[in-house]
Amino acid sequence: MTTAPEICLHVCVTCRPPGGPEEKELRPGAMLHQALAAAIARDGAPSIRLEPVECLSVCKRPCTVAISAPGRWTYIYGDLDPKTSVDTIIEGLRRYAATADGLVPWRERPEIFRKGVVARIPPTKTSNAA
Repeated sequence: MTTAPEICLHVCVTCRPPGGPEEKELRPGAMLHQALAAAIARDGAPSIRLEPVECLSVCKRPCTVAISAPGRWTYIYGDLDPKTSVDTIIEGLRRYAATADGLVPWRERPEIFRKGVVARIPPTKTSNAA
């Protein structure tokens, strides 16, 4: 029996638009993290490890998340609204979890993932060097 790999969802908690609040807990990225934590606990989403991060270096496109899992492609998405995108992010995670390699066909991705993709990073290859 194979088990699905744990998916890591990194959420930039320092994300904020220009001129946004200085207080870290009031920033849109922190609010997105809190809302995702509540949704993951409530909805029984796929096996997700939610990780807050200080910065994903996508400051011009707040709010930003990165989705990764061992042996799968990593995606970075920006332009996420902490008030309206939580359910769609969870649905995108379900679709990502259902793949063998993390490559969700473009047309099957939630719209905010199609429009908000910042980067797609290939999985690292294991070395056979001794």
